[in-house]
Amino acid sequence: MTSQDYIKKEDKFGAHNYHPLPVVLEKGEGIFVWDVEGKKYYDFLSAYSAVNQGHCHPHIIGAMIEQAKKLTLTSRAFYNNVLGDFEEYATKYFGYDKLLPMNTGAEADETALKLCRKWAYDVKGIEANKAKIIVCEGNFHGRTITIVSMSTDPDAKAGFGPYTPGFVVIPYNDLDALAKELEDPNVAGFLVEPIQGEAGVYVPEDGFLKKAFEMCKAKNVLFIADEVQTGIARTGKLLACDHEGVRPDVLILGKAISGGVMPVSAVLADDDIMLVIKPGEHGSTFGGNPVAAKVAMAALEVVKEENLAERAEKLGIIFRKEMSAIKSEMVETVRGKGLLNAIVIRPKDGKTAMDVCLKMAENGLLAKPTHDHIIRFAPPLVITEEQLYEAIEIIEKSIKSF
Repeated sequence: MTSQDYIKKEDKFGAHNYHPLPVVLEKGEGIFVWDVEGKKYYDFLSAYSAVNQGHCHPHIIGAMIEQAKKLTLTSRAFYNNVLGDFEEYATKYFGYDKLLPMNTGAEADETALKLCRKWAYDVKGIEANKAKIIVCEGNFHGRTITIVSMSTDPDAKAGFGPYTPGFVVIPYNDLDALAKELEDPNVAGFLVEPIQGEAGVYVPEDGFLKKAFEMCKAKNVLFIADEVQTGIARTGKLLACDHEGVRPDVLILGKAISGGVMPVSAVLADDDIMLVIKPGEHGSTFGGNPVAAKVAMAALEVVKEENLAERAEKLGIIFRKEMSAIKSEMVETVRGKGLLNAIVIRPKDGKTAMDVCLKMAENGLLAKPTHDHIIRFAPPLVITEEQLYEAIEIIEKSIKSF
């Protein structure tokens, strides 16, 4: 079968809820993927930063295979002999008392929302059903009904009402707007991405996170960081919040916590927050399964042992410098942190960001537009400096071809 055969099959039998680049992949290793015709590509999306440790990392795959031969799933109706090890490892790794395991990033966000609301009623003393959570314009926390209820993206939101109430939307990177909403005593939490990835790698001003955290503390409001995409070394620190020395009250993790091997997510918090959730109030059949627990520990070991945060910091500086030096009127802005970066593309002669991505694929590098005019670049963090420069040449060549 050819790539077109596979594409036609998906189009015929699958829901049309995605619009992928016309590339059909069948193999991945490290920073590279291969299509069904055998063509090799640099992967500069990393499954939206889920594959920070590279495709099919042998240490992570080995941990998965070893555990899968013994025990895969018990549900949480019983204990298993791996989950406690993962909870201990991850809580010490990130510096929290407790961990609640889930599967997807959206599930982890939903978990954090429930945790915040329960804390609001049991601890802060907000009247039942009155709690509010502040969120930001341009946010992306997933696609559940509750999460799209707080979205400002019409593609994600329109046509899915009625919407879940209880959210207050403010502009991102706007401390004055945050201060105004924090005056409401019914506000229980502030949910924020340290960098808005889906919005086009929108990096807030220096000091925004730290000041926002301090403002929340002053009003007894939980600071909830969605680090599903920005966490696990992607931005040059273990967590993007680490750039400003902020320790969120509630930390949301997903994607690269499993190295892209299987769905694993987690919410971390201290006892005074986490223990408001009692048995029967929240859970997941697959959350905390033995294979996921082993895989997550292995994925986190790779981040530490291979110094991926330090590598992302160093190579990100090189990438932004080289991108900014490209002489093309199509390059409007370059922004990012670590190896989470974006170029804002100015259309030229009817050619857009999608055309640039198609040309890059033709030249052996995969990336994807977001919001039509922005290209996000996020290679696996195991990329070497030599490989990065080779990829930069492909990107520059592709842009200049227009």
